Amino acid sequence: MTASSQRNAPSAGGRFPAGEYLAILLSATALMGSSFVAGKILLSAGLPPLLLVGFRFLVAALATLPLVAWEGGTSLRGLLPPDLSGKDRLNVAVIGLLQTTAVMGSLFLAMREIPAPMAALLLFANPIWVALLARLILHEPLPLLRGLGLLLGALGVALALELRGAAVSGLGRGQLIGLSSGWCWAVATIVNKRAKPKLGVWALSFWQMLIGSLALLLSAGLSGERWTGGTTVSQWGWFLWLAIPASTGSFGLWFMALRRGGATRTSGYLFLAPLFATLLSHWVLGATLSVRQTLGGALIGIGIWLVSREAVPRRA
Repeated sequence: MTASSQRNAPSAGGRFPAGEYLAILLSATALMGSSFVAGKILLSAGLPPLLLVGFRFLVAALATLPLVAWEGGTSLRGLLPPDLSGKDRLNVAVIGLLQTTAVMGSLFLAMREIPAPMAALLLFANPIWVALLARLILHEPLPLLRGLGLLLGALGVALALELRGAAVSGLGRGQLIGLSSGWCWAVATIVNKRAKPKLGVWALSFWQMLIGSLALLLSAGLSGERWTGGTTVSQWGWFLWLAIPASTGSFGLWFMALRRGGATRTSGYLFLAPLFATLLSHWVLGATLSVRQTLGGALIGIGIWLVSREAVPRRA
């Protein structure tokens, strides 16, 4: 283990600087939440959704290159390591098409029709679906608490969608597209867990965002989207915020939190992202959630925490 990885890894017993870890987590999830506000502002101004998110992740991918060089010791050789097989490259392409093209494309299409807080709740419910798919596809065990979290999270999603009884047919197009964004993220997570491509964290992020963004731009061109003139300085400012701090920055801080606290523990705090999205949307856009949606968000948060809990070995 290198000196850098020793600094990033939790010490024996899972201890690490709690204040630093919490600061990284709060910063990452706050930036994730801010992306919904910036995206909603730009979509409300009439910017085409697929072009917007395509250029967002193209800029974010390029902004990741210095971090790839840092990860590889001031070299970009980590982008294409010699032992990267053809199967690895195919898996990286699939992850990029799922994680960036499908997830973010669906999210921005949904946000044209539904409020930013609801879109955030539907997207960040994905750990609930990951737990379900991991049980069905990877045959991972489903302990009692994780199963309870799965049920509470699903109930929370139903409340967030304001479903009554079995009236799934009453869902609007935006709600269905928003729900699909969370499912696509869950499928991408399962593919990543099974494939485990031989790439560093930042190299994988670069290829995922680059491949996904190019597919989004191609889809935008085929669907006839055009970026018309008249973009204001304020809108360019929101776009740059969306592309760099809210994309590259949030991902970077999230990966730092994963390294310090581990995937299981850190994923339990993912519910903070829709919380920040709701608070920032209320402050900037005046958007609010209904009582049912607020209760649904709380249940989703509890569900994520339960399905992300790590079994603690019993002391002798």
